[in-house]
Amino acid sequence: MNQDTIKNTENAEPVLRVRELSVRVAGAGPERRVVNNISFDVFAGETLCVVGESGSGKSVSSYTVMGLLGEDSLQACSGSIMLDGEDVLQATTKRLRELRATRMSMIFQEPMTALNPVQKVGSQIDEVLRIHSTMSAKQRRQAVLLMLESVHMPDPERIYDAYPHQLSGGQRQRVVICMALILQPRLLIADEPTTALDVTTQKQILLLIRELQIKNNMAVLFITHDFGVVAEIADRIVVMNKGEVMETGTRDVILRNPKHPYSRMLVSSVPSLVPKQREQNEGEKVLDVSGLVKTYSEKRFWGTGRHITAANNINLTLSRGEIVGIVGESGSGKSTVARCIVRLLQPSSGHIHIKDRDIAQLSGSQLRPMRQRIQIVFQDPYRSLNPRMTVGDSIIEGLLNFGVSKDVAMDRAAALMQLVGLTKEALQRYPHQFSGGQRQRICIARALALEPDILVADEAVSALDVSVQAQVLALLDEVRERTGVGVLFITHDLRVAAQICDAIIVMQQGKIVESGKAHTVLTAPTQAYTRALIDAAPGRHWDFQNFRAMSEAGEQAGLPA
Repeated sequence: MNQDTIKNTENAEPVLRVRELSVRVAGAGPERRVVNNISFDVFAGETLCVVGESGSGKSVSSYTVMGLLGEDSLQACSGSIMLDGEDVLQATTKRLRELRATRMSMIFQEPMTALNPVQKVGSQIDEVLRIHSTMSAKQRRQAVLLMLESVHMPDPERIYDAYPHQLSGGQRQRVVICMALILQPRLLIADEPTTALDVTTQKQILLLIRELQIKNNMAVLFITHDFGVVAEIADRIVVMNKGEVMETGTRDVILRNPKHPYSRMLVSSVPSLVPKQREQNEGEKVLDVSGLVKTYSEKRFWGTGRHITAANNINLTLSRGEIVGIVGESGSGKSTVARCIVRLLQPSSGHIHIKDRDIAQLSGSQLRPMRQRIQIVFQDPYRSLNPRMTVGDSIIEGLLNFGVSKDVAMDRAAALMQLVGLTKEALQRYPHQFSGGQRQRICIARALALEPDILVADEAVSALDVSVQAQVLALLDEVRERTGVGVLFITHDLRVAAQICDAIIVMQQGKIVESGKAHTVLTAPTQAYTRALIDAAPGRHWDFQNFRAMSEAGEQAGLPA
């Protein structure tokens, strides 16, 4: 914990004081509580991280503080939430509107859904000032431009007149930060604001929030399941599970010596950035990509626009039973490469050999039989499954399309459910009846149904809690060993890549800048870009699995400083 923060909080009153807060399902009895008697404080200049798995109640708690609970769904049924001495739970709807943006603000997880897609971003930031201030239009515009400049936006005038879709993910998140902080609130609630961002953009956003926090002496309540981020920014930590506080303490106490078994389980689930030494894979080659190029052309009414090369001269191989990771920032081209290999995109040129067959230029009936050989698992399992079909029907759909009888297909589905750690009885249930981790297991089972040679996992664990993530990674490793499938693993999380990959390919701006064994790439990178990615990984100096600083382990393993 920062020593200045300790001194400031010893005798100060907290900006936010939550006491014995309980939230229940609307219209239900007291036993249907989703948050139960939680208490914590957040002081000026302090960052309090609330951690826990999905369903732990951390986001519900933050929405309750902001007064954003839907009255017909959830209700605060007891306790108090004091914001600078004023009880938020007793505030009228009008008073809550006055408090939001002026005294407390919130940054949401997905900036694209938080912004109006048909309104320019300058106008959306200006709206906060129109509602909560008496500034003239000219004064408001100047204030918005100054705020855009303070979050280090390039060319604030251009950004002011841009629409959300014209900005990158990191720029959109900066716009949301502008909206939240333009009136310098006392409390900032950040709900998973960096989960979907790559490591370099994530580092920039975390530094930006810290810079603005110091400037305005804000209290920050940071909701996250990323322990790398927690290690980087937290002064104190609150661990939640099933709506209750399991443990509270300083960052060093919780991360180095967690007392509660649940806290220990969470911390030990975080993958290490130092990869394990893996044996050389001697399996047969199942995928050989050479000279792969994917170019997009912008079409305009008055002629052809510019050409964008998303993947440029990509060469890679994958052997049976091997896991090859492709890492890089958003826009590096890694997902484009994955979709070209699976033939969800048509490559502009190059070759994609699955065993001895080049599928790069195949189409229609020629391509169809080859789809058995390569399957993909996407990032969001809920969107990947048809909500109107039972998971059993989803798993056997591909088998039926290739002529397998329904009885045989269902037997195969039952065996696959056991392989991914679920029961065959679950085949009759629907996707919404499973947790996120279970749905991802079902997607893996569906991908394996056709017994492919190649499995492509495109950010397949990035949205999962650390404990569920660890389970799915272990499952993929087990499936690889038992079935011999080759796995192409796309990720922006270097910890995940270190945990599971035999080899790593690093991409930047559509090109491969470095490749090799995972241990070599992550402990002795030769390229500056790779070193920058490693340096940007949050909490890289912590070895969570052993509850001690990673610096000693990093020195022994040759991890770059």
